[in-house]
Amino acid sequence: MKQTVCLIGKPNVGKSTIFNRLIKENKSIVLDTPGVTRDRIYGDVFYKNKKFLLIDTGGIEENNNDWNKEILMQASLAIEEADVIVFVVDGKEDISSSDIKICNILRKTSKKVIVAVNKIDNIQRKDAIYAFYELGFPIVLPISASHNLGFDELLSAITEDFKESENIEDSRLKFCFIGRPNVGKSSLINALLNEERVIVSSIAGTTRDATDTPFFYQNQEYVVIDTAGMRKKGRIYESVERYSLLRSLKAIDRSEVCVLVVNAEEGIIEHDKHILSYAIDAGKGIVVAVNKWDTIENPDQAIKNWKKNLESHFMFANYANVVFLSAKTKKRIHTLMPAILASFENNKKQIKTSDLNNVILEAVSMHEPPSYKGKRLKIYFVSQIDNKPPKFEFKVNNKGLIHFSYARYLENKIRENFDFTGTPILLKFKNKKDE
Repeated sequence: MKQTVCLIGKPNVGKSTIFNRLIKENKSIVLDTPGVTRDRIYGDVFYKNKKFLLIDTGGIEENNNDWNKEILMQASLAIEEADVIVFVVDGKEDISSSDIKICNILRKTSKKVIVAVNKIDNIQRKDAIYAFYELGFPIVLPISASHNLGFDELLSAITEDFKESENIEDSRLKFCFIGRPNVGKSSLINALLNEERVIVSSIAGTTRDATDTPFFYQNQEYVVIDTAGMRKKGRIYESVERYSLLRSLKAIDRSEVCVLVVNAEEGIIEHDKHILSYAIDAGKGIVVAVNKWDTIENPDQAIKNWKKNLESHFMFANYANVVFLSAKTKKRIHTLMPAILASFENNKKQIKTSDLNNVILEAVSMHEPPSYKGKRLKIYFVSQIDNKPPKFEFKVNNKGLIHFSYARYLENKIRENFDFTGTPILLKFKNKKDE
């Protein structure tokens, strides 16, 4: 199980800079991917054979306006999901009323809390951390996000009780259902399991509120991870759709294939893209299941319309396997497992180097790379260097000459010649002289 850590604090204390330092990326609010725009508040952190999921949250203020209430909902969910909480404060300021408000929230949890006093840029200012012991938490550490100081100590404190990442071999294919609340994920799982009528057992999963269910399909054992039954009565923030993503992330991490469930009655909304894009970023096999198909009139025409709709909304994932079904009536439920298995097989597919180079050689002869300032990209050799997802390395004269449109052209040519339906593929360009 991947441990979870969240950053909590008032606005402008440097949480986002700390987040980017820890994940060793600069993740902006808008992602440069066609068809996807989303807040990026999640990332993986690796430290001395330990790995954890880091959550960044919005700044919490003392006032109770609607915007702050929404941020507080997000923070409350992050606190509940976290194993360790990093409470970020501004070392250049005194303890504020907003800090006190956050402190009172954190005192109600039994989770480990680390107070990270940010903006401590020199030795003299280290004395400023002692005032923050008044917050009542035993671990108070000075850091500087802008100068990259104190992060070794912070990471050591965060991961002190974490287990080292383990590579436990489990040959069973694991897949999960992801999507917005009330699209029928739980019903779809029940329909799938009842269809086969061979449930082994229901075992409480290693992620909070998720359930791993082993079952047999055509004499082979699989594990379905349910992220659906996770809404708790009385928790108002559960009604905010975007926060359902948080709990889906752990299931995505543990799965080989992710099934995005979409409500046929409601159509596709932006949040569906958000959730799907995280599964793509994780390199998983992808299936889109359009549920509640029993409510659709004239289904033959509706399928044509839906396919156009999916191509329009999911341009960044037009390779996804798509099935139309109904959990309620079990109509077309038999199409689901073949789609999952096909996505998995393509996700782990390995292409012969000779076949791959023949395809790329032909693609380049049909459409040469555009020249830039009198220089033209040359591709010397291509090989598949990994799978899950498939990853291809191109040896070139100058990787700076690759244009995203030509990279897309090469990806399309690979997909035209080899079946990678249901899986993302990655293209990496490397200068031959750097070998």
